[in-house]
Amino acid sequence: GVSGTSVEKNITLDRATRIELSCRLDNKYSHLKRLQVTWKRGNETIRHMNKTENSWSIQLRILDYSNLGGYSCTLKVPKIEGKEKPIVSYEGDTAVMICKSFGYTPIAWTWYMTNGSEQIAINDSLLADKYVINRLSANVTHLKILKLTKEDDGVYWCEAAFELGKSKGKLQLRVLSLMVPLKPFLAIVAEVVILVTIVFLYEIYSKKKEKSA
Repeated sequence: GVSGTSVEKNITLDRATRIELSCRLDNKYSHLKRLQVTWKRGNETIRHMNKTENSWSIQLRILDYSNLGGYSCTLKVPKIEGKEKPIVSYEGDTAVMICKSFGYTPIAWTWYMTNGSEQIAINDSLLADKYVINRLSANVTHLKILKLTKEDDGVYWCEAAFELGKSKGKLQLRVLSLMVPLKPFLAIVAEVVILVTIVFLYEIYSKKKEKSA
């Protein structure tokens, strides 16, 4: 059927029997290969036993009422892989974010940045000095952000468009100030300076005490 819609059918049985349930894909999508199809009874996943080019079936033995209930067949849009851990970079540097689609080829890729609750599409042709988008292969896309500032810190999304729908991957970018990596070093320097000052003052105090004696 149409992406995002479902079709329901009720089957009534009056005795124990064997039954085969089939899920068929519309003929106009027959060229699609390696689709992710899942059969479930309630929330329990059932492995489909028979598969033809555009059909996935399960065979059931209905022995009593415990085998009755709702069975569903779902065709999923492929998941897009982003990077789970935040990407950390510094002001003035360049950040590169990568999204991949394994085994499935998107028609097109789109990158978005988050501004509050709104997602804004990134167009590298309008901001060529800031964003560079590269589609290295049909299944991989890169977003390069140049001359990072604190305003670039936030959540980014890559969206892959398939014939049956769209799928998004989430990435997070953290932009740190150049002072951040220097803080531990400055703390050590401060401790050394304080220690040297204490030793120097102690030496002066000791010399004055010797002269007084």
